[in-house]
Amino acid sequence: MYRFLLSRQWVILTLLALALIPVMIELGFWQLHRHERKVAQNSLISANLAAKPVPVTELTSPGHSVPRADYWRGVTVTGTFDPEHEVVVRRRTSNDDRVGYHVLIPLIMKDGRAVIVNRGWIPANGDQHTFPSIPAPPQGEVTIAGRLKADETSEVTGIRDVGDLPPRQVMLINSRRQQEELGRTVLGGYVELTSPVPADGSPQPIRNPDDSSIGPHMAYAVQWWLFVAAVPVGWWILVRNEKRDRAAAAKSAAENAEETDAGAEPEPANA
Repeated sequence: MYRFLLSRQWVILTLLALALIPVMIELGFWQLHRHERKVAQNSLISANLAAKPVPVTELTSPGHSVPRADYWRGVTVTGTFDPEHEVVVRRRTSNDDRVGYHVLIPLIMKDGRAVIVNRGWIPANGDQHTFPSIPAPPQGEVTIAGRLKADETSEVTGIRDVGDLPPRQVMLINSRRQQEELGRTVLGGYVELTSPVPADGSPQPIRNPDDSSIGPHMAYAVQWWLFVAAVPVGWWILVRNEKRDRAAAAKSAAENAEETDAGAEPEPANA
């Protein structure tokens, strides 16, 4: 009755269905893990943004790699801005997705060490070979607040660190690279400035990271697992349809054979 399942076509179809099931189960767990990572990251962002700001030297030091647990932690630092060593980071987007630059400036602390501060975003000037016009930073000693971030690398950001760039332009925010340019000790990581906010809004402050969106990953996981259930159901439907079609074809063939036999002329008897 089901001998057709041993045919080459049905063996291939069955093996394909069996292969799809574990693949789709794994894809579902992959999406589930992405959902869990997103939820964990949102929790970390919320907790760190809500935490009381601490002096930046409590969380980082020269050569220090900022761990993920300290991303977006509120920090404060007192010092004097060094506009002579201000640089811009190319190909950065504003809060409304316009392309321009991020403005990096060293803040020199009383002990002579520096921390790199991301002042925010400015629009592109149309000429990537010319250093853009940047509003002057506050003069004299200032106390700023911001969010601690880790040094950027090509491996993490996917941005290629181009070496041959115009003066005072970089592709990545990296304290070690800036330390080489400054010739003084620089704390690891950098600070995204949140206060004081420029009176004229330029550079545009970088908004807080989104800690509310969890994305569609959980829905995708459920979708893949529904596909897992659909595979054997679909296979069985195909089998039943094939069995029905074969039975109908066999019945039709038998009826045609009977009609042919009934309509055949009898052979004449031998004399």
